[in-house]
Amino acid sequence: MNIGVLGAGQLGRMLALAGYPLANRFTFLDTTGHPSAGIGDVMVYTDQHHLLDDFLAKVDLVTYEFEHLPVALVQAIEEVKPVYPSSEAIRICQNRAEEKALFDRLGIPTPAYRIVESAEALEAAARELGTPVVAKSVTEGYDGKGQAVLRDPAEAAEAWRSINHPKLIVEAFVDFVREVSIIAVRGRDGEVAFYPMAENLHVDGILRYSLAPMPDLDDEVQQTADGYIRALLDELDYVGVLTLELFQTRDGKLLANEMAPRVHNSGHWTMDGAVTSQFENHLRAIQGLPLGDTSARQPTCMVNVIGQEGDPAAILAIGDAHLHRYDKSERPGRKLGHVNLVAETHGELLEKVHACAWLLPEAPEPRFSFEDAFRQGNL
Repeated sequence: MNIGVLGAGQLGRMLALAGYPLANRFTFLDTTGHPSAGIGDVMVYTDQHHLLDDFLAKVDLVTYEFEHLPVALVQAIEEVKPVYPSSEAIRICQNRAEEKALFDRLGIPTPAYRIVESAEALEAAARELGTPVVAKSVTEGYDGKGQAVLRDPAEAAEAWRSINHPKLIVEAFVDFVREVSIIAVRGRDGEVAFYPMAENLHVDGILRYSLAPMPDLDDEVQQTADGYIRALLDELDYVGVLTLELFQTRDGKLLANEMAPRVHNSGHWTMDGAVTSQFENHLRAIQGLPLGDTSARQPTCMVNVIGQEGDPAAILAIGDAHLHRYDKSERPGRKLGHVNLVAETHGELLEKVHACAWLLPEAPEPRFSFEDAFRQGNL
């Protein structure tokens, strides 16, 4: 089967690598003008109808690795070929106000928020919610872009200018213990499978580490997250992999931050640490194939390689380390690859993570929420 992929970045690259053993072929339609997949047949979309026709003539069905796409383009493709997940998932995920409204409708708790359309309204929201607050553009913006933190309502005018967007969502800060994510996959027949939740460490809005399964995760918390993401999957009649990012508070409760309608950076650990990777399961789902086992083989941590690459030989000298490079040139803040570290115990895994971080020029020191209790023998 020839699968069309909207977007041509590293996620598309990894989809293709997972799909070749299934005898899939891949045609990418890049809408940014800067494709980096380096694999398959890449076409650069330039609003020319004949190019879109050429793309559609080559593929049997279409998916995407990047949700910042023109919704009208995806809807036009749906008129001709099956698209999984649907354009409705993209439409909602592109608009933070629509996304929060969906969470509210399904009873999925979120941090307190307001929608504002002026600097004055932003200042009022900051006063009402209590600073600090984070202001984000309702559309566009990812990896920390298009947002600002206000520590005083008086900073509203400057934040409004810096974000430079006609509508913002303003969210109260959450006193959270950790950031986590739940990844699930839903097949064309409605079958759903859930991956173990991961703990995620971000720096400057960019994911740096994801570790799963967590040694101190209560089964009820996993079941709560499973319920939230299942509600989203069923409401959207979703097909493929969906990611829901959450905050876990000190009392153990979960608050939804945002969702992503695609394979996700926090699921890269599944490539070497789960029975079936998120990439293979996404391809199984959209082709109507049975879903694969989502359980973890062993404790695993994904370490993002950002900005500068370390010495591959030194990294691969770490036992059960798996280096995935994206074949990109170095640039500050750019995702160049990731390392999956696998170990028999969480203690051994933490040692490997710290050793790997030391080998990467721009890697911050990892600090997971469970480390102190683990090292003191309380886990």
